Amino acid sequence: MAPSRVVVAPDKFKGSCTAREAADAIVLGLRDAWGDAVSYAVIPLADGGDGTVAAFLDGGATPQHVRVVNALGAPVDVTYARSGTSAILEMAAASGLASLGQNLAPRQATTFGTGLLIADALAHGATRIVLGIGGSATTDGGAGALAALGVRFLDAAGVVLEPAPEALATLASIDASGFDPRLADVSLEIACDVDNPLLGPAGAAAVYGPQKGATAADVVFLEGVLARLAGRATAATGRDLRAMPGAGAAGGLGWALATFAGARLARGFEIVAKLQGLETALRGAALCVTGEGRIDRQSLDGKVLSGVARLAGAAGVRVVAIGGSVDPLAEPDLRAIGVTCVVLIDDPAQRTRAMREAPAFIRAAAARWARLGPAPV
Repeated sequence: MAPSRVVVAPDKFKGSCTAREAADAIVLGLRDAWGDAVSYAVIPLADGGDGTVAAFLDGGATPQHVRVVNALGAPVDVTYARSGTSAILEMAAASGLASLGQNLAPRQATTFGTGLLIADALAHGATRIVLGIGGSATTDGGAGALAALGVRFLDAAGVVLEPAPEALATLASIDASGFDPRLADVSLEIACDVDNPLLGPAGAAAVYGPQKGATAADVVFLEGVLARLAGRATAATGRDLRAMPGAGAAGGLGWALATFAGARLARGFEIVAKLQGLETALRGAALCVTGEGRIDRQSLDGKVLSGVARLAGAAGVRVVAIGGSVDPLAEPDLRAIGVTCVVLIDDPAQRTRAMREAPAFIRAAAARWARLGPAPV
């Protein structure tokens, strides 16, 4: 008789270890308790933001290295993941805040480097592109990415404008005749976990602009540029998606790619879980063990833990979640959806050490929980 199967599918423990390192530590801990009585399916997960490419690389995808530019045009080396004809990209690697440090310039920052990333994936034969758009430094309405893919932005005299907000204030029309034709045959999926529209008090400039260095005056200016861009984009494509949920994410990048390339916006976890084959792995499993750095009420809102719980519940599989910390106020709601929480440490004084030695603590927590009962059958 074959041993029962446990699915090990954690997120990263942010600042401490990758999803794969966490998964390997969980497996070691369960083996410490159960020996070889159980087999394991290891599936590193992510929510579409930081760590998504790493999760796919740790799951066996091929790294692809490319030099592009950051949000202010400086060269930056980026790695993305290739799995067959699928490419998994993170916008933040090219157009994110992390590469700028304190040098924020919201009127000049563009997504041009992200467009170059997409172009590189196309050049290497991708027929499916997944793009995580968290952590952006831009509020250019995706104009930079579109420009890198062949779209031209023109003023009233027909002069081509730089795709930065500062220049787009004089935008009169958009010429999409040179838009990369390969995108017509590609499935383009945007991992987006917010519902903000492009414009207005809940839009890209008002909500996210200040996080990217925008002053109150900058926010007003950027709002005007995005409104102008939206109007010209509608005239060029016949699509008006400015009110689409998620249009305001990443300074409007998802909106731009949906408008010009027909991209589909979806929750990051849903995209990652489908590509990683989580739903299939859960069928017939005896148990699923997941985890993340902090388990709290936000874990219930579209994050990896809630997504795992939903898929596991549909498959009739119970879930154990290991957290670096666990908010007691969230535990009743988690129990209600079939999740048992295991905290990494009981003593707050060990927090610094646990973050530094996360795999060892994760292994110990998994073993400690597993020894409470027999191996699942």
